[in-house]
Amino acid sequence: MAGDTETFDGGCTCRHVRYRLTSRPMFVHCCHCRWCQRETGSAFVLNAMIETARVEILSGAVDVIDTPSNSGRGQKISRCPSCHVAVWSHYSGAGPAIRFVRVGTLDDPDRLPPDIHIFTTSKQPWVVLPAGTPAMPEYYDAKKMWPKESLERHAAVRAANKS
Repeated sequence: MAGDTETFDGGCTCRHVRYRLTSRPMFVHCCHCRWCQRETGSAFVLNAMIETARVEILSGAVDVIDTPSNSGRGQKISRCPSCHVAVWSHYSGAGPAIRFVRVGTLDDPDRLPPDIHIFTTSKQPWVVLPAGTPAMPEYYDAKKMWPKESLERHAAVRAANKS
């Protein structure tokens, strides 16, 4: 399938950490929760959910920082040890097999616009959401929102990590 052959390169500001997504992500979240606002110092975070096995580290290494989360289960944020830019996270609910890659660290972030806006009840009032992109007051049911192929990919990762 054409989507599986697309690649996306990215990295941190100082270019110590360079990585490649070897396919399109499963889904892209634009999260407007207060925790994401605080962690990024911005109005939202844009995360591309992709299998960890589909993220190749081209150069450098990351420092993994345990960070609290609203769920209480925490997340592990991977940052460049030099410039400290966050390049991806692992949320406890998804585990280590799924990376939440910060879209802003891609060389061409315009290629991955959000598939959904979440936690819009706490979005900044001056942020105007685009028509045609689903927006949820809080989280959502992936089975209803994700494309079939993405659901299949996610199920395969979960099954592989149970064994």
